[in-house]
Amino acid sequence: MTGFYRDGYCRTGPEDGGNHAVAGQLTREFLDFSASRGNNLRSIGLTEGCKWCLCTARWKEAMDAAKSDDDPIVPKVFLHATDESALHNGITLGDLKRHAAEGEAQSGGRSLENATPVTPGTKGGLAKETH
Repeated sequence: MTGFYRDGYCRTGPEDGGNHAVAGQLTREFLDFSASRGNNLRSIGLTEGCKWCLCTARWKEAMDAAKSDDDPIVPKVFLHATDESALHNGITLGDLKRHAAEGEAQSGGRSLENATPVTPGTKGGLAKETH
């Protein structure tokens, strides 16, 4: 299961020093970017298209490095699965909505408590939940 607490959600708490609160879909460009920063997510079997709970600081780094809002270096976000704590790390709701996965921005996100867990490493389609 994905998420810091391995419960299928991007919930965080004091034990999660990396604040893995952003639910995103990995891109080749983000995987390359993360590896260049010393965190090779491929080493744990993640590939392009996987849905994963991302560290808010790394997601923000990618967003800041992006050349445009549609730059694939920034993983698309599943608002309904992203923990509110992401907003305490220099990321705004507007940032998340600008990079929302298809269909997510219009809904404004749903509560994590109402989301259905997703199997980590799955590809394609909308995440039913996932840092």
